[in-house]
Amino acid sequence: MPFNIAGYSIMQSKDRFTAIILALLVWGFAGALFGALFAGLHQILLVLGLAGWLPLVIAAAAAAMTTTAFYSAMPIALVGCMAGVLASIGYLIVIGHDIDLVMIASLAGGAGMLAGGFYSWMVAGGSRPLAETLTGLFAGLLAGGLLSLVLGFVAEPVGVFVLAAGVVALVGALFEISERWLVRLGIAWLPGVVSAPLVAGLVAAVVAGSVWILGSTTATVLDTRTQQAIAEVLNDIPPGLLGGMLGGALSGMVLELFGFRLEDDI
Repeated sequence: MPFNIAGYSIMQSKDRFTAIILALLVWGFAGALFGALFAGLHQILLVLGLAGWLPLVIAAAAAAMTTTAFYSAMPIALVGCMAGVLASIGYLIVIGHDIDLVMIASLAGGAGMLAGGFYSWMVAGGSRPLAETLTGLFAGLLAGGLLSLVLGFVAEPVGVFVLAAGVVALVGALFEISERWLVRLGIAWLPGVVSAPLVAGLVAAVVAGSVWILGSTTATVLDTRTQQAIAEVLNDIPPGLLGGMLGGALSGMVLELFGFRLEDDI
């Protein structure tokens, strides 16, 4: 049977187009997660009294780390999610509505580290998940710093939607540019035994923080100022989610046009 070059070329182009669309969808959903986390954390830090460039940089770094854990180490991130949910439920059963953010996050983080340690004992793995997560931290810190410098020259206030879209697009670009050499360096130097526990602990602590926000909205013992602050955090999450989704999809499209094969990372 003669080899049909034209048919093979069409099939190959179709497969690549499907892979690119899938990559853009994944980047869009990852951007939505990033944007929602970033918006919530940024507003929480503002409520806590931080000012200037610190809230933007810290929120971008924390959201980038968490999103990278989901994007690059999904099984470990799911283990951390499960541990965070179970630890948070146990905390709420014992303590009730008097929720302390540091306490519930610490408890969930410890449970996540234990679950991650059990996962690394059951499933052989290396230091790549931690290296990817730290690469996300680097990209988040750099993107937050650059965006803070740009915003310093802007007279008008920037909305959450635009801010989330910008930081997600910038973090995505910086992550892809620096991933290969930073991850290679991290794999060479980071101990594999702590990789899964630290990543799972980070995700579990973030889950506990989300439970704290949701649980605090139903607590009647909070004063009016605290309830108003939590309402502001919740109001910022939807535009942050949409902005992050747009920024993730657009940055993924631009990176594909510049030759980054994002579909190979999925």
